[in-house]
Amino acid sequence: MKYLIAFLATALILANCWTVFSQETSDVLKDIPQDFKKRSPIYDYSEKQLNNTDTIPDFSSKKNKLKITGTIYESDGITPAKNVLLFVHQTDENGNFELKRQNKKRYVHHRGWVRTDADGKYTLYTFVPGSYIYGRELKQIYPIVKEPNKPEYKIETFLFDDDPLLTGKCRIKVEETDPQRILKLDKKEGLWVATRDIVLGKEIDSY
Repeated sequence: MKYLIAFLATALILANCWTVFSQETSDVLKDIPQDFKKRSPIYDYSEKQLNNTDTIPDFSSKKNKLKITGTIYESDGITPAKNVLLFVHQTDENGNFELKRQNKKRYVHHRGWVRTDADGKYTLYTFVPGSYIYGRELKQIYPIVKEPNKPEYKIETFLFDDDPLLTGKCRIKVEETDPQRILKLDKKEGLWVATRDIVLGKEIDSY
């Protein structure tokens, strides 16, 4: 009889735990949009309130820490654009995209989001990405922007002035079309710093 009572008690506890677990899982699934796996990663931020500063994962452990500041302007190139969402992702120091998975969707681990303030300003704390050792890919940071009440779109990648692969016709073409793409790094207090201004609608991507 004792064993029967113990068995029934254990079964009741497990049933209650399963009910709670099932309810929690159901609540989580309700919060996942139906288009989660297919939508742009620019919408996958977890913060309830984005601001104009963000830090890329693993920033503190990286050797070549990098601070990027800039202003996003309206298409006239003069008026600061407020409440613009900027998403970036990048490779690690070896030129590899470190991929992770969340809710069955793969994503790049080194990524971040900012939303410009009233002056169109933003700041990103990240690190200098590497070039893929078996290819000839430039060091790049890949951005996507989202203007209020408009669809998101990719813009030209951030490049690096000291990249040995940025030479010849490639450099000439970039400097003629959009020299702002090339980040010129300056070392200040152990941190590389660079400026990257963006003009909305003028830098539709070509990658």
